[in-house]
Amino acid sequence: MPKPDHPEVTRARRGDLFDPACPTRLLLDRVGSKWTTMLVLLLSKATGELRFTELKRGMTGVSQKMLAQTLRSLEQDGLLDRRVEATSPPRVYYKLTERGESLAVPLRALREWAEANMADIQEHSRAVADHSGGDHRGEMP
Repeated sequence: MPKPDHPEVTRARRGDLFDPACPTRLLLDRVGSKWTTMLVLLLSKATGELRFTELKRGMTGVSQKMLAQTLRSLEQDGLLDRRVEATSPPRVYYKLTERGESLAVPLRALREWAEANMADIQEHSRAVADHSGGDHRGEMP
Protein backbone atom coordinates (compact mmCIF):
# COMPACT_ATOMS: atom_id res chain seq x y z
CA MET A 1 0.00 0.00 0.00
CA PRO A 2 1.45 3.43 -0.92
CA LYS A 3 2.30 5.97 1.79
CA PRO A 4 -0.15 8.88 2.40
CA ASP A 5 2.05 11.37 0.56
CA HIS A 6 2.42 9.15 -2.50
CA PRO A 7 0.71 10.69 -5.59
CA GLU A 8 -0.96 7.39 -6.54
CA VAL A 9 -3.19 7.58 -3.48
CA THR A 10 -5.40 10.37 -4.81
CA ARG A 11 -4.42 10.85 -8.45
CA ALA A 12 -7.26 8.74 -9.85
CA ARG A 13 -9.94 9.80 -7.37
CA ARG A 14 -11.04 12.53 -5.04
CA GLY A 15 -9.34 12.51 -1.65
CA ASP A 16 -11.04 11.11 1.45
CA LEU A 17 -10.09 12.80 4.71
CA PHE A 18 -11.19 9.77 6.72
CA ASP A 19 -8.94 7.36 4.81
CA PRO A 20 -5.71 7.05 6.85
CA ALA A 21 -3.67 6.68 3.64
CA CYS A 22 -5.10 9.82 2.01
CA PRO A 23 -2.74 12.80 1.62
CA THR A 24 -5.70 15.11 2.23
CA ARG A 25 -4.71 14.98 5.90
CA LEU A 26 -1.22 16.23 5.10
CA LEU A 27 -2.59 18.97 2.88
CA LEU A 28 -4.99 20.15 5.58
CA ASP A 29 -2.11 20.26 8.07
CA ARG A 30 -0.27 22.61 5.73
CA VAL A 31 -3.12 24.87 4.63
CA GLY A 32 -4.75 24.90 8.08
CA SER A 33 -1.88 26.62 9.87
CA LYS A 34 -2.37 30.18 11.10
CA TRP A 35 0.61 31.42 9.09
CA THR A 36 -0.65 29.86 5.86
CA THR A 37 -4.10 31.30 6.48
CA MET A 38 -2.72 34.78 7.15
CA LEU A 39 -0.37 34.62 4.16
CA VAL A 40 -3.02 33.46 1.70
CA LEU A 41 -5.49 36.09 2.93
CA LEU A 42 -2.87 38.84 2.78
CA LEU A 43 -1.85 37.90 -0.76
CA SER A 44 -5.49 37.60 -1.85
CA LYS A 45 -6.13 41.22 -0.81
CA ALA A 46 -3.13 42.51 -2.73
CA THR A 47 -3.40 44.07 -6.13
CA GLY A 48 -0.48 42.38 -7.82
CA GLU A 49 2.63 40.98 -6.21
CA LEU A 50 4.03 41.54 -2.73
CA ARG A 51 7.64 41.45 -1.60
CA PHE A 52 8.90 39.44 1.37
CA THR A 53 9.25 42.58 3.51
CA GLU A 54 5.66 43.63 2.75
CA LEU A 55 4.43 40.18 3.74
CA LYS A 56 6.46 40.21 6.96
CA ARG A 57 5.10 43.65 7.85
CA GLY A 58 1.53 42.50 7.25
CA MET A 59 1.89 39.35 9.39
CA THR A 60 2.68 40.66 12.86
CA GLY A 61 4.40 38.03 14.98
CA VAL A 62 5.71 35.78 12.22
CA SER A 63 9.44 35.11 12.26
CA GLN A 64 11.49 35.50 9.11
CA LYS A 65 12.24 31.77 9.18
CA MET A 66 8.56 30.77 9.53
CA LEU A 67 7.51 33.14 6.76
CA ALA A 68 10.19 31.74 4.45
CA GLN A 69 9.13 28.15 5.24
CA THR A 70 5.47 28.95 4.66
CA LEU A 71 6.23 30.66 1.35
CA ARG A 72 8.35 27.69 0.21
CA SER A 73 5.61 25.24 1.14
CA LEU A 74 2.91 27.20 -0.70
CA GLU A 75 5.13 27.52 -3.75
CA GLN A 76 5.89 23.78 -3.68
CA ASP A 77 2.16 23.04 -3.51
CA GLY A 78 1.45 25.31 -6.49
CA LEU A 79 -0.51 27.84 -4.45
CA LEU A 80 1.77 30.80 -5.07
CA ASP A 81 4.20 32.04 -7.67
CA ARG A 82 7.62 33.46 -6.82
CA ARG A 83 9.40 35.88 -9.11
CA VAL A 84 13.01 36.96 -8.59
CA GLU A 85 14.25 40.23 -10.02
CA ALA A 86 18.00 40.10 -10.74
CA THR A 87 19.03 43.18 -8.80
CA SER A 88 21.56 43.56 -6.03
CA PRO A 89 20.23 42.46 -3.62
CA PRO A 90 17.68 40.37 -5.53
CA ARG A 91 14.06 41.42 -5.18
CA VAL A 92 11.62 38.57 -4.67
CA TYR A 93 7.91 38.94 -5.38
CA TYR A 94 5.02 36.65 -4.50
CA LYS A 95 1.45 36.28 -5.73
CA LEU A 96 -1.21 33.60 -5.45
CA THR A 97 -1.83 31.22 -8.32
CA GLU A 98 -5.37 30.53 -9.46
CA ARG A 99 -5.44 27.53 -7.11
CA GLY A 100 -4.14 29.74 -4.28
CA GLU A 101 -6.93 32.24 -4.95
CA SER A 102 -9.44 29.39 -4.74
CA LEU A 103 -8.05 28.51 -1.28
CA ALA A 104 -8.61 32.10 -0.14
CA VAL A 105 -12.39 31.63 -0.48
CA PRO A 106 -12.86 29.03 2.30
CA LEU A 107 -10.13 30.67 4.40
CA ARG A 108 -12.05 33.98 4.33
CA ALA A 109 -15.14 32.13 5.55
CA LEU A 110 -13.13 30.42 8.30
CA ARG A 111 -11.65 33.75 9.39
CA GLU A 112 -15.11 35.33 9.50
CA TRP A 113 -16.44 32.43 11.58
CA ALA A 114 -13.46 32.54 13.97
CA GLU A 115 -13.64 36.29 14.48
CA ALA A 116 -17.42 36.19 15.00
CA ASN A 117 -17.26 33.34 17.53
CA MET A 118 -13.96 33.95 19.34
CA ALA A 119 -15.37 35.95 22.29
CA ASP A 120 -18.07 33.35 23.03
CA ILE A 121 -15.59 30.49 22.75
CA GLN A 122 -13.14 32.21 25.12
CA GLU A 123 -15.95 32.90 27.59
CA HIS A 124 -17.11 29.30 27.46
CA SER A 125 -13.57 28.00 27.87
CA ARG A 126 -13.05 30.21 30.97
CA ALA A 127 -16.37 29.13 32.46
CA VAL A 128 -15.56 25.44 32.00
CA ALA A 129 -12.09 25.92 33.48
CA ASP A 130 -13.52 27.88 36.45
CA HIS A 131 -16.21 25.26 37.05
CA SER A 132 -13.75 22.40 36.94
CA GLY A 133 -11.06 24.20 38.90
CA GLY A 134 -8.87 24.16 35.82
CA ASP A 135 -5.85 26.30 35.21
CA HIS A 136 -7.17 28.03 32.07
CA ARG A 137 -4.64 26.21 29.85
CA GLY A 138 -7.17 26.23 27.05
CA GLU A 139 -7.56 29.99 27.37
CA MET A 140 -6.78 31.87 24.23
CA PRO A 141 -5.18 35.31 24.34
